[in-house]
This record gives sequence, structure tokens and C-alpha cells, in this order.
Amino acid sequence: MSPVAEVRALVRSRGRRPRSWIDLYSTGLGLAVVAAMLSQPASTLLAAITRQADPARMGAGIALVVLAYAGFLAVARMMGPVTLSSADATWLLLSPLDRRAVLRRPAGVLLAVSVVIGAALGVGLLAVLGTPDHTAVRLAAGMVLGIAAATGGMALAVLAQALRTWDAWAGPVIVTTVALAAAVALLGSGPARRFLAAAASAPPTLGAALAGVSAVLAALLVRRAWTALDRIPARTLLTASTGAGRAVGAAVTMDPEALAWSAEDEHWRGRVLRSRRWPALPAPMALAWQDWRRLGRRPGRLAVLLMTAALPALAAQTGGGSLEAPAAVAARTGGGSPPGTAATTALAEAGGLAGLMLTMGIMLVGGLAAAAAGTWGARRDGDNPALARLLGVGPRRALAARALLPGLLGAVWLVLVLGGLTVTGALPAGPWWLLGVTAAPALAAGALRTARRRPADHTMPVIDTPMGAIPTGLVAWAMTGVDLAALGCLPLAAALFFQPVALGGFLAGQAVLGAAVLSAYLAGAGRAPRALP
Repeated sequence: MSPVAEVRALVRSRGRRPRSWIDLYSTGLGLAVVAAMLSQPASTLLAAITRQADPARMGAGIALVVLAYAGFLAVARMMGPVTLSSADATWLLLSPLDRRAVLRRPAGVLLAVSVVIGAALGVGLLAVLGTPDHTAVRLAAGMVLGIAAATGGMALAVLAQALRTWDAWAGPVIVTTVALAAAVALLGSGPARRFLAAAASAPPTLGAALAGVSAVLAALLVRRAWTALDRIPARTLLTASTGAGRAVGAAVTMDPEALAWSAEDEHWRGRVLRSRRWPALPAPMALAWQDWRRLGRRPGRLAVLLMTAALPALAAQTGGGSLEAPAAVAARTGGGSPPGTAATTALAEAGGLAGLMLTMGIMLVGGLAAAAAGTWGARRDGDNPALARLLGVGPRRALAARALLPGLLGAVWLVLVLGGLTVTGALPAGPWWLLGVTAAPALAAGALRTARRRPADHTMPVIDTPMGAIPTGLVAWAMTGVDLAALGCLPLAAALFFQPVALGGFLAGQAVLGAAVLSAYLAGAGRAPRALP
């Protein structure tokens, strides 16, 4: 037995009771419940890969898979990825024990997570490309290719954590992956459509050979990452473990706001910022200028935020390339048809309505998230009301000045989304982007309300429903801000639902309602912020 195993065995024997059959039964029951919950989505996805894919949707679908892979790499790099529990980071990491042996368990967890995510990415790629023949061979090759990509990416993140030379390559790899997704999405709907169709119908032996080469390269990277485990600095491991501990604590206590504060503090900790004089602006605008400066110090975050505006257009292209109004779907599928096609018409209406509602939800949540990126000052005022009072500016005037940046961010994001949907043909021709401009006040009001909300009240009752128990405190916390933005964007949602020829009435209604919602929020929230408990 290795020294690390002996230490762990000693800790278990002194601090924990031996595991009984009840512990094993609880673990097995939990795994069985998780497997039962995932069985239906997995069977649906596996059934979808046997069909012949539409070449018009391949580009957008592949782009979504590549973007998911880029997000996986970014999260792996942001989380460490190698972390330890608080006890191991405190006692075992700084001990004379072999560091590679100490890190063997978290490295195994990372490998298992990479295998699961890689298999999902491989199956998703096959669902986009389709497997009309040799399904078993193509499925095996796709899963091996996805697992190789995920494990290789995780190994690259581990190497970036251990060695500075590899850390310099991690960022460009993620940026290149995002650029590749954008190129595939752009070319997949035009000149590269034939190439994608040819790649989907390539012989299965070619896919197997590509999967084999990828597996060999991934194995080399995993081997290199394993040998570099003992070279990860202790300070880096302690920082990553502390961040992971805070994330776990926020998840256990169901307080995601604490996770956001922790991530923000971790970004600015240890950074040296130059002192500047207050700008020659009116007092409320001088306070709000801090948010503009803070956003300007993180151009990468702003670039990622703007790039996410392409997701609704990609989702629309993957689902068929059009967001037809339910009335138009009914007229197209039911007009002049025999009575026997009523079921087909109903299914077409339901599918079109589901896609439209999904796109509207993405637009609302994405616009609110984009607007919330500029509300750090409002969050700080809510966390420290004494400092907000010492600044000598009325709360209503300060909030009105702080509403400019979130309104601009939300409007730019919605303008890009609506412009992309119009250019790709998902929406009919028209000045849809003006709806994004007129929705800016409503998004600003929702973002400010989200930034100033109190922590989740877990003392509120839990309601039992046929769909399960619903904690009303967490639901009320999550809906704070979303409700205001949804109320203010009702004309935008109505315009997307009916898709009229003339948008003048909806534009006027959106401008009036958005301004009214923001004015009402500023009037009601203009008092001094309350201290957090």
C-alpha cells in the first residue's frame, strides 16, 4: 500500500464509521434514479442518429456542437481543472507525500467526467450528421472521436495548470475553436454545404481511422498530463481548490449569488489597477462611469457576450431555419387539405410553437444576462448600503444613471440577435432590429432588479406538485428581474408570435411599455438599498 493510501485509510478509520449495506443501497438507488432520468433523453438521441440528416441544417448543428466543446474547454480551464477537497488541500498537499499520488483521485474524476461529456458530444455530432447506414460502426467511431476530443482537451487544461508554456496555448485553442464554429456556421449554409454532405456520407472506415488517430493523440496528451501532475504548483492547486469549495458551498446552500461574487473577487484579486481621478461628469454619471470602466477592463468577456448573439440563429437553422408564426403554420399545413390531416396540422403547429417559444425564451434570458453584465455598481450598492449613502447621490438618480449601460448592452445583444434571425431568413423581412432598441429600458429595469435582489429565502414553503417538490424561495429568487423584463418585453414577444407585415404598432407599444416599466421601477426602487442579511 502506498503512503497516500495508508494516510487515507488511517483518516477513514479514525474519523468515519465503516460503510454499511445501507450506504451501498443509497448509492445504488441514486445511480439507478439518475440512469432512469437519463434513459429517455438518451434513447431519443440515439433514435435520432439513424435518420438521414438535412444538409441545410448540418452547418448550424456542427457549429453548436463545436461551441459546446469550446464551452467545456473554457469551464475546465476556469475551474482549475485539478482541485482537491479542503482537507486534502490543507493536510496532504503540503505534506512530503508524492503529489502525483495525492492527485490520483481528482485526476480519475476528471477523466471520468471527460469520457461522459465526450460520449455525449460524439452522439450529438452523429445526430447532426445522421447515420443512414452502418449505424453501429459510425456510432462507435463518433463516440471514440468525442471521447478523444474531450479527454485531450481536459489533458490540455491540466497541462496549462501545470506549465506556463502550455498555459499560453490554452487560450488560443479555445478562441480557435470558437472561430471554427463560426466558420462552419457561415460556410455550412452556403458553399460548404456539399462538403458537409459528402463528409456525412463518407465511408465508415474513414471515420474509424480518424477516430483511431484522435484516440492515439488524446492518449499521448493524457500521458503527458499524468506526468505533469507533480509539477502543478501548490499555490495554483490551493487557489483552484478554494474556488471549487466555494462553488460546492454555493450549490449546497442553493445561493448562486455567492458563486458570482466569488468568481468576481477571484478575477480581481492580486491585480494592480492604476488610480485615476473622477471624471468631470455630473455626480450620478460619475458613479455610473465606474461600471463602464470595469467593463472596459474585461474586453474578452464583452467579446464572448456579443458572440453568444449568434446562438438563436444557429438554433433556428438547426431546427429548420424558420420561425413561423402558429397561424402561418396552420394555414400552410391545413389549407385545402382533407380532414384526415388534422393531426399533421396539429403536430406542425405544436412543433412551430415550441421552436418559437424556445427562441423567445433564449432571447429574454440572453438579453437579461447581457444587460446584467453592466450592473456591478448596483450590486455593490445593495451589498454595502452605507457606502452608497456616503457617496452623496440620491438612490433614484444613481439608479437612473446606472441604467444606461445595461440598457445599451441588452439593446446591442437583441439587435444582433434579431438582425441575425432576419439575415438567415428565420424571420420575415422588416426592421426587426428596432424592437431590440426599444426593449432597452425594460431589460435595464430587469437587470437592475436582478442585481439588487436579496439572497434566496429558504424558509419559504416547499410546494408538492405532480412534477415534484418546488422550493418557492429559490423560484422567487430566480424570477426576480426576469418577471420585470418579461412584462416590459410583451410587445416584442407579441410581434414574434404574430409576425405582422407592419411593425409600427408593436414598435410604438414596446417603446412606451419599456419606458413605463423602467420609470415605475426607478420610482419604486428609488429609496436607499437595504442591507443584506
